[in-house]
Order: sequence, then C-alpha cells, then structure tokens
Amino acid sequence: MSGFQPDHPHAEVRLSPNFGLRREGVKPDMIVLHYTGMETGAGAEAWLCDPVSEVSSHYLVHEDGRIVQMVRESDRAWHAGKSSWQGQTDINSCSIGIEIVNPGHAFGYRSFPRRQMEAVVALCLGIAGRHNVPPERVLAHSDVALGRKVDPGEKFSWRMLHEAGIGHWVAPSPRNGRRELQPGESGSAVEELQSMLAFYGYGVEITGHFDAQTAVTVQAFQRHFRTSCVDGVADASTVSTLRRLLSSLEGSLD
Repeated sequence: MSGFQPDHPHAEVRLSPNFGLRREGVKPDMIVLHYTGMETGAGAEAWLCDPVSEVSSHYLVHEDGRIVQMVRESDRAWHAGKSSWQGQTDINSCSIGIEIVNPGHAFGYRSFPRRQMEAVVALCLGIAGRHNVPPERVLAHSDVALGRKVDPGEKFSWRMLHEAGIGHWVAPSPRNGRRELQPGESGSAVEELQSMLAFYGYGVEITGHFDAQTAVTVQAFQRHFRTSCVDGVADASTVSTLRRLLSSLEGSLD
C-alpha cells in the first residue's frame, strides 16, 4: 500500500509500515487514547512511521490540532501492546488507536491545549459514528494495559469528551475522608470492589484480597474517572464514582 485516502476528513496522511490485518474478521468497536510520551511531536510521528519501532497508531493529533492518519481504520495498527478489556486480549484487532502529542510523565507532563482537545473530540466523533463505538468503549491506554501504561493520564479531559457526546463518564463523587479500602485488606468489601471493576471491564482477578494488582487497577480507574487523587486507595469517593458509573451504564442499556 503506497498511500490511501484518509478516513477522517482533512487529516494528513503519512503512511506507517507497522500494521496488519485485523484478526478473524474482527471489526473495530473501541477507541483507545494514548499520549506520545516523547519530547516532540515530530519525533513521535517519525517513530510511529519507522519500521524499526514496530509500533504505530491509526492517528496522531498534534498540539496545534493537526491530525495525521498513519494506518487505515480498516487495518490493525500496533498501538495497544499487551492489554485486555472485558476478557478480550487482542485489543489491536478491535480498536482504533489515537496518539495525542504530549511529553508525558517522563518529559514534563502538561495539560492538553484546547485546540488539540477539540481535534481529538472531532476525530473521536467521526470514528464512533463510522464504527458504532459505544461510549463505554472509549478508553485510556492505562485502562487496558494495567500496570504497564499510564497514558493519556490524569490531565486529559474525559469530561470534555463526554460533554461532546464521546465516552462514558460521571462527575466524580466528592472526597470526604470516609473509610478506605487499602492494600493488605481482605474480605467481602474488597471482593465487591474487585467484582465491580471486573464487571466494568478491567482485567482484575476477584480474590477478596486487596493485592498489588487490585491497587494498580484502582489507580487506573482513578486516572480516568477520579483524577483529583491517583493513589490506588479505594476511598469512598472512588467506590461511589464506580457505583454510579455502573448504574448509569445499566440505565443506558435498558
């Protein structure tokens, strides 16, 4: 393939060689958002198009709002790595990957400019419309790659996406200092927490023991849905936010 027409109107095309076929005829029904985690957008764009890197994404959104498409939406980009959601482990085959230029936690993590966020919103709206992506399947890389990835991070505005009609989100419950579930605890309350996280889609094992995997999963949840404190401790705010997400999801399926 020497080139292609962009799926998203007005996107620039820069072909990446790092792609393949979606496995067993799987169609994309998920959007996974990343940050680039590199010092410059130009460097990230070059890396995603370098055969040596063996990574790619369908889209790259620069800080000035420019959108570059590197892999056709019909093809399988290599963006998610080892990951899972709701028991699916080949996230690359069922998703569209979007890299958002930001230096990330390693190089001076900063807020995402409004012009860039507006471009991400428009891009996600188009993808969701073309592929009938449900709100609860617009996810962070950190959601599907537990303990491995933290992008796009706590400064990304999931609220802005939701208000534009993209993604599943509720306003976080306020923090009030009520009882917390912490690493090392065991019992029915921990089992219930793990069950709720697993039902939502996270790849956490239900053991009734608040182990390291559970703490990592709580951190991932907080990084997406309760960003004011990302500490892996399931305080009342975290648990209440999770309950309300599940309740709103059940209501949307009625």
